[in-house]
Amino acid sequence: MRWGINQWAAFFENQALPVMVRSKEWLERLDAEEGEAPSPKDLSDIVLQDPLLCLRLLREAERRKSHRLDRETTTALAAILQLGSDEFRALLQSSPTVDENNAGLLLVEQRAHIAARLALAWSTGRGDLNPDEVALAALLGGVGDLLLWVYAPEIPEKAAELLRSGRAARSAQAQLLACGFAFKDLTLQCAERWRLPALVIQLLRGSESARARMTRVCSNAARHILDESETSELALAADLVEAARLIPNAGVDWLASALVMCPEARRTRVAELAQAQHGAEFGG
Repeated sequence: MRWGINQWAAFFENQALPVMVRSKEWLERLDAEEGEAPSPKDLSDIVLQDPLLCLRLLREAERRKSHRLDRETTTALAAILQLGSDEFRALLQSSPTVDENNAGLLLVEQRAHIAARLALAWSTGRGDLNPDEVALAALLGGVGDLLLWVYAPEIPEKAAELLRSGRAARSAQAQLLACGFAFKDLTLQCAERWRLPALVIQLLRGSESARARMTRVCSNAARHILDESETSELALAADLVEAARLIPNAGVDWLASALVMCPEARRTRVAELAQAQHGAEFGG
């Protein structure tokens, strides 16, 4: 009998989550530099490129949170300040590391990193009061996928094969066929079970507010950026259109300029497609 969402979330709760090898290397480089010790902001930059480290940090911050605190810890910097730099360093240094031969995990991790970068850029342009909150949620949007790639890679591998073979038309359908639940639902179940901040869970849901929709569109755009299929540019153009609806007065060229992980020629094509799809919305 295969496990359901609740069983997987309970299993993950008792695991020592791994981190990316580069996170430890980044800390070592900061320590090797002359001058003062790395600042909490320097340390938070490490977290915002490693979704598993981010999850580990938030879980630890929540575990140690004083009942006297009436504010949620919704950014990596706030979590580091709550724990203290020395405690964060000990947490990172004692963490196991992922298997860097796990190509599926690396792809999902790269997608999360891109989503967080887009969220930071687009939310800043939107005038969001705290873009780091949206970036953190975008970084954690694929945690369900990541954890399965770490502990049960045969499940996401089966889903990917169902999609490649055409036996499933969409990722969510492939996931349901492979294990009986969508990976996004596993992400939410883990976030709720581990009592992550309510704001983070709301943003992860992707539909309850403009900020949540921004989180979702950044995750979608990251997936389409890494997709090499023929339809990916049309899908990415549609993501730009949706982002423009969330950012008053944003031009499509400005939105496309945030796609720094795409070659310039592709950014230009995507911008042209977005303009053609909804030219009237951009004053065309």
